[in-house]
Amino acid sequence: MQTIFLRNLEEGVPLEIIYLTDKGAISQRRIQILEIKGNLIRAYCYLRKTKRTFKAENILSARLIRPRYKQPG
Repeated sequence: MQTIFLRNLEEGVPLEIIYLTDKGAISQRRIQILEIKGNLIRAYCYLRKTKRTFKAENILSARLIRPRYKQPG
């Protein structure tokens, strides 16, 4: 998953994550990674509309969100 994090940081494409909070709740978020320090990921969270820090080991899944293009015709 580290590859996806680095790719998001380089390309600036939003990332959708499934995250396990410290309280055991599962949350789905859209984030833009700003910085990676060890196992901590500093990112802008579109749900909370602010910068948040996520623990990499609590991210259960992640995928890049590609823009959708309309097909001609």
